[in-house]
Amino acid sequence: MSDVLPDETRLAAEIDRLKAAFPKTRELYREVCALLFFRFGITPTANRLYQLVKRGSMSTPTQVLGEFWVELREKSRVRIEHPDLPAELQAAAGELVATLWTKSTTSAQAALAALRTDAEAEKASARNEVASLQAELARTETALEQRTGALLAAQVRIQELEQAQAAGEATRQALETEIARQQDEIGARDRALVQARADFSGELEKLRACANLAEERLRAAEKRVLLDVDRERTASARLQKELDAAVHRAEQGDTRHREEIQVLQVQLGDARHLAGVVEGNLEALRSSNAAYVRELETLRLRLATTVANQAATRKRPPSSAETNRPRRAAPKVATRKRSSS
Repeated sequence: MSDVLPDETRLAAEIDRLKAAFPKTRELYREVCALLFFRFGITPTANRLYQLVKRGSMSTPTQVLGEFWVELREKSRVRIEHPDLPAELQAAAGELVATLWTKSTTSAQAALAALRTDAEAEKASARNEVASLQAELARTETALEQRTGALLAAQVRIQELEQAQAAGEATRQALETEIARQQDEIGARDRALVQARADFSGELEKLRACANLAEERLRAAEKRVLLDVDRERTASARLQKELDAAVHRAEQGDTRHREEIQVLQVQLGDARHLAGVVEGNLEALRSSNAAYVRELETLRLRLATTVANQAATRKRPPSSAETNRPRRAAPKVATRKRSSS
C-alpha cells in the first residue's frame, strides 16, 4: 500500500476492474472489502461499499462486511496443536500468540500510520510543488500565448506596412509620371510663351517702324501747313502717349509673365501634391496671354486708324484762305524718341 489517502480516480478504476472480474455481487463486495482494507487502508462500511459497488440491496454489503470481519478474526487467531499439551494450555498459548500478533500488528499499523503521515506530507509537498509548477507552466503558457499573439499581430502589421509601402510606391511612380507630364506641358507652354514674346517683339518693331515713318511724314507736313503740323503734332503726341502706354503695358505684362513664371517654378516643387494648382495657374496664364493678344490687336487697329487718318489729312487740298495766307517758317518740333520695350 503506497498511498495513505487513495486517489478516488485510481480507486474507481480498481472497482471497475473488480466488477469485470467478479460478476457475482457477494464475491464483488468481499473483494472490495479486501481492496479497501488491505490496499488503501480504509475501514470498509456498508454505506461506503454500496456507494462504490451499487449492486444488490443494502442488506447485501452488510452481510458481506460481517462475514469479512469474522473471517479476518478467524485468520488472526493462532491455533497451537500439540499432542503433549492440555487443551487449556493450548488455548492459552493460542490466545497469547494471538495477543502478541495483535500487538505486533498494532505496532506495525502505528509505524505504517507514521509512514503514511510522512508519505502524506511528502505527497502534499509534491502536490504543492506540482501545483506551483502547474501555475508556473500556466503563466509561461499565458506569456507564450501573449507573445505569440503579439508576434502574429506584428506579422499582420508588417504585411499591412508592406502593402502600404507597395501602394505608396505605386502612387509615387504615378505621381512622378504625372509630374513628368506636367513638366513637359510646362516646357511646351514656356516654348509657346517664348514664341509669343518673339512674335510680340516683331510686331512691336513693326509698330515702331510705322511710328517712325509716321513721324517723318508729320515732319514733312509741318513744313507745308502750320495747322496741319499742330494737328499732326497733337495726334502724334497722343499716339506717342498711347504707344508709350502700350509699351509700358507690354513691359508690365512681360514683368508679370516673368513673375508668374517664377511662381510656376516655385509651384513646380509642390507639383506632386498640387498638380491641380499648376494647371489652374497655367489656365490663368493662358487667359492673360489671350487678353494680351486682344490688347495688341486693339493697338494695331488703333494705329492703323491713326495712319489712315493721317493719310487722309495729307491728301486733303488746302483751302483758299490758307493758300492766300503768307507762309511762315514752320517751327521745328522736337520729336520724342520712343522707348523700346
